[in-house]
Amino acid sequence: MKRYSLRKTGLFLLAMVLATPALAVEKGPVTNLPLPRFVSLKAAEANVRRGPSLTHRIDWVFKHRDMPLMITAEYEHWRRVHDRDGAGGWVHYSLLSGQRTVLIEEDMLGLRTRPDDKAPIRAQLETGVVAYLGTCEIDWCQMEAQGFKGWARKSAVWGVTPDEIRE
Repeated sequence: MKRYSLRKTGLFLLAMVLATPALAVEKGPVTNLPLPRFVSLKAAEANVRRGPSLTHRIDWVFKHRDMPLMITAEYEHWRRVHDRDGAGGWVHYSLLSGQRTVLIEEDMLGLRTRPDDKAPIRAQLETGVVAYLGTCEIDWCQMEAQGFKGWARKSAVWGVTPDEIRE
């Protein structure tokens, strides 16, 4: 009788993968929402501080309403955020909105009538335009900017995760 080691057949690895629980999503200690997550800037101006209080120094000011930001930490009424370029710090939560927006990263990005590379283009958006995020499928998201609504590839925008699905 021949003996086979599970390690030699590769079944050991498969068994270990099946027995390992799914990776836990980190949750914010204040909101219990996932971290990191995307939000947008509600205010026309927002002071960005070195720490989570009014006593911390202001490093700079975000000045673009609806700009997408990523929250990476929470402390009481403060959220640590950063923009597409990695600039960030602590912002009071009242200056942020759950309204999702994205930043166009591909110059003259075509907004298509449906999620298909061969679909007609409704509008073209320049790099840096902020668009409101709608439904997202595996590779495509519906968005609206400057009165135009259409579909674009996720890879052409910042403000949505590659695996994010939105209904």
